[in-house]
Amino acid sequence: MPVRIERDKVREMFSEIAPTYDRLNRLLSFGVDRIWRRAAIRALLDGLSFGTPARLLDLATGTGDVALGIQRRIPETPKIQVVGADIAFPMLAIARRKSRESMAFFQADALNLPFEDASFDGAIIAFGLRNLEDRREGLAEMGRILRPGGRLVVLEFGHPRGAFGLSYYYYFRYFLPFFGRLVSGHPTAYEYLPSTVYAFPDAESLSAMMDETGFGKVVSRPMTGGIVQLHIGERAAGA
Repeated sequence: MPVRIERDKVREMFSEIAPTYDRLNRLLSFGVDRIWRRAAIRALLDGLSFGTPARLLDLATGTGDVALGIQRRIPETPKIQVVGADIAFPMLAIARRKSRESMAFFQADALNLPFEDASFDGAIIAFGLRNLEDRREGLAEMGRILRPGGRLVVLEFGHPRGAFGLSYYYYFRYFLPFFGRLVSGHPTAYEYLPSTVYAFPDAESLSAMMDETGFGKVVSRPMTGGIVQLHIGERAAGA
């Protein structure tokens, strides 16, 4: 049964779990989420041609882990600006406490970003695309704010298969919601997580969606046995 994504409910839920969000990410992934994020950051930055000045967007930044990781990878220069955007203000408040003064964070709806056309050289969204009311519209909006040739990286949960996939399913469907509820105190947030993951398009479908919304040279690769998928695309000229 399809999961109904409602923007206001998503914002409210992530606002409520913000205080325990980082700790649960580490615990529930056994720390592997840091490896996934570092791989996504490398995919965004390696070989990327920067404009002058350059701007990079971390969309659905949450508590800012990816934005901070990008900042650590690039030279300390005012010519490169890292921007984080998220719909949940309490998440952004934590990100701002963790960040340098030079970083900018905005509360923004991913379907209606407050940025000009072609104003970013690269964008990344980690574990946030599945939370949008309209994923296709969200991808199109990311394409709008990227310059032609700008790079988009999407990091999302995948659908592992075989015996490993079955073991992962039971962990993700039963243990994770129980432990997440115990630590966060939120009654439904960590039941919502597996529900949206299993309703999310598979890697081939997401790659096709990126292609249909104006991204070329789309590639994807699984990580950790397919638990997550890394998608990389380039905004096509004239898209």
